[in-house]
Amino acid sequence: MKKRQVTLYGADGQPLRLRAAAYDAAGAGRRAMNWWPSNDSANSIASYESEILARRSRDMVRRNPGLATARERYVSNIVGTGVVPVSQSPDVEFKRELRALFDEWVDEADADGLSDFYGQQALVMGQTWEAGECFARLRPRRSSDGLSVPLQVQLLERDFLRSTMNENLVGGRRIRQGIEFDPIGRRIAYHFLREHPGERFSYAGVQTTRVPADEVMQVFEPMRPGQLRGLPRTSPILAKLYEIDQYDDATMLRQKLAAFFAIFFTSQTEGGLTGEEAIDPADVAAFLASVQPGTALRVPPGDDVKFPTLPGIGNYKEFMVEQWHQVAGPLDVTYEQLTGNLSQVNYSSIRAGLLEIRRRHEQVQHGVLAFRFNRPIWKAWVTAAVVSGAVDAPSDFAERVRAYGKVKWVPQGWQWVDPEKEIKAIVLAIRAGLLTRSMAVAMYGYDSDEIDNEMAEDNARADRLGLRYESDGRVETAQQLAGPTAPSDDEQTPQPQPGENQNAEAA
Repeated sequence: MKKRQVTLYGADGQPLRLRAAAYDAAGAGRRAMNWWPSNDSANSIASYESEILARRSRDMVRRNPGLATARERYVSNIVGTGVVPVSQSPDVEFKRELRALFDEWVDEADADGLSDFYGQQALVMGQTWEAGECFARLRPRRSSDGLSVPLQVQLLERDFLRSTMNENLVGGRRIRQGIEFDPIGRRIAYHFLREHPGERFSYAGVQTTRVPADEVMQVFEPMRPGQLRGLPRTSPILAKLYEIDQYDDATMLRQKLAAFFAIFFTSQTEGGLTGEEAIDPADVAAFLASVQPGTALRVPPGDDVKFPTLPGIGNYKEFMVEQWHQVAGPLDVTYEQLTGNLSQVNYSSIRAGLLEIRRRHEQVQHGVLAFRFNRPIWKAWVTAAVVSGAVDAPSDFAERVRAYGKVKWVPQGWQWVDPEKEIKAIVLAIRAGLLTRSMAVAMYGYDSDEIDNEMAEDNARADRLGLRYESDGRVETAQQLAGPTAPSDDEQTPQPQPGENQNAEAA
């Protein structure tokens, strides 16, 4: 029999030269003979697969309680009660006015009126995790609209971007997956559908509107350089989650069936009951339908009743625990956060797990939420506040826009496993010069300037009312400055007597 000759080709279309591979994963032997992944770019993959991945991810979040829990845990850790801006303006008065004005605008930020600005942060990060990306559009308003600052933010799902729109335009411009680029590759516009493509009562069809890129924030986490669209966080494990869901449903159904009696009538006479003694099949069906768990049965003469062996659940618990351990990591949550099961952890293990996942969450807070959503909105908001006259800007604002608009975004502080141990460690780090007090305050999600002002107000009020509290740090400081008091006669250190070992204390 003549052997079939197989030729493999590379990305350049040229035949691959087979040789003994230094790595098994690079070879074409038994272990890798069916392993020939594509070399598609990130955008080619997203163009063909991102939409179906987003659909399946949303469907799984709707149907699978474990995945719905993972989404909520992720958002609560990334956003919490909100990632708040702390102005870094060199003008103290201008910074104070910005803070007060922003606090007022927070409730007016949502163009749809469904939540405040921090609620929008949570919605954006939930969509980024679940569907891969979310869009935010700046919507300037008229001064007559009665807003503290004439600006609002409108959130759009990924489906609004016309991803099938790919064109080459004049002057070197081009559109790829609904995003328009200039000749040197900068985003200059987004082409959005006027209505959601899945809206059942839509009358807009495929009508699109071109929105300048400086009015749009595309929030997603790129996994590869040059990536245009985001992919759901659930992408690597959707297939596994789907099978886990099926296994869980099948196990539940099996246990449900086992909870009921299964009754089989077996005739003891040849040919069964006949004549007037025969049982109508309809009567048997009605009887079986009326049987409830624990029913006492009267067996007809000549018949026998048999019960099948009820199925067990085997190693269901161990299997499910292992599966949820495997999927927790890619979902950016710990197994304990995902399931709420703390039976197998202690202080050290849960702290180590939380520190690891919190480092990842901080990466997302600063690299995705702050960079792609918060900062562009803050920049547009400060400009709108100054131009509209909602805030009195310094005289040199136009020359020092960057300095006056500088901002730091502070997430909600983490709740530690053992606050006493953590605070003592932070105090030691500050005293050792490894950490500043402002940095420590930021770890708890607060602004040091705001804390100092409130402490000064509290101290002034306490002094005015003649109050003293143990929480007043000035009392402790005064005692420390006074130095140690001289010991009393009873507290004097006894001197060693002649003949005693003079080095005993040193030893």
